Amino acid sequence: MALDPERRRQLHAMKLKSLVRDYLDDSIEEVVGTDDGALATLSGARFAALAEERCERAMGGALASALRSAADEVHVFASDSTDVLARRAELFSTSVKVWEVNGGVATSADSPKPVTEKPAPDVPELVSTLQDSGLEVVTEHGVIVGEVVGLEVARIICDAQGDRIEVGVGAHDREAFALLHGNMPTVEAIEQVANVVRFHRTPAAEPHPLNRLGAERWLRSHLLAQPARIGASELKAAPPPVQRTNLKEAVPAVAAGHLDDGVDVVVVCAVGIDLDLIPFAADARLFLDPQATLMVVIPQRDAHSVLYDLANQLIDPPLVVPIDDAWREWTTS
Repeated sequence: MALDPERRRQLHAMKLKSLVRDYLDDSIEEVVGTDDGALATLSGARFAALAEERCERAMGGALASALRSAADEVHVFASDSTDVLARRAELFSTSVKVWEVNGGVATSADSPKPVTEKPAPDVPELVSTLQDSGLEVVTEHGVIVGEVVGLEVARIICDAQGDRIEVGVGAHDREAFALLHGNMPTVEAIEQVANVVRFHRTPAAEPHPLNRLGAERWLRSHLLAQPARIGASELKAAPPPVQRTNLKEAVPAVAAGHLDDGVDVVVVCAVGIDLDLIPFAADARLFLDPQATLMVVIPQRDAHSVLYDLANQLIDPPLVVPIDDAWREWTTS
């Protein structure tokens, strides 16, 4: 039986209290349990956070809460993804220490090794099929997919059963499509699914799951076609620093290219207020090109002041570029 949400938050708060007492030798002035962990204000301008769920996304929330508490020293306790957190911590001017919690014992997280991307399978004929079908071909951490306006409709699968293209929006849809239309030629299958997605992923379309999924990738798709909107001469889709595992999860979309003056740029797109956007974006630049200019692109309504505050905490701050809230209505000439 699942724990009551309030009881779960209480347990998170109790766990953080215990960790602070045992490893920071400090008293807690205020602690708040959350669904994903807990946050605590300590004495001496210090702050502590516990990450229990979605640990790799915990850095932004911890730093944002620390800023509100005017803390200049932050401790993040996590049971998972501490390598990601430690890597991102090093990109900020704020003093951030990451602790790995295992069985109630906390140890200092080691400085992580740089991210390396898994090579993509060498399947040029299948890639050509995606391209010839009018899809945007995107490769991320060894996975090749075909997208329509930023939404995946086909994926190249290479396993013991051979190399093939599976059609559908996400794993469950691919499985269902194969059961219902397994004998349909691949090109025809791609066209059928792609046309449905295009119908819903237009400015005039009625609200539908197909135009709510992957909004950040929809925005990236626009910018790849119209890089001049943010002062770039060329942009190409690029992989994120951490592989996306769930089509439904809103994960910032990454691109890389050149600005009008020839300067290398890494662009990170997001839709909605995401406290972890800045740590994610800084990690993306570290992964792709540490010397590049970093540009964070968001709709104007999502340009919250906390985003700028977090950006200014980076050792090498990004350019935060708000764009028109009606970006979905952009058309390509």
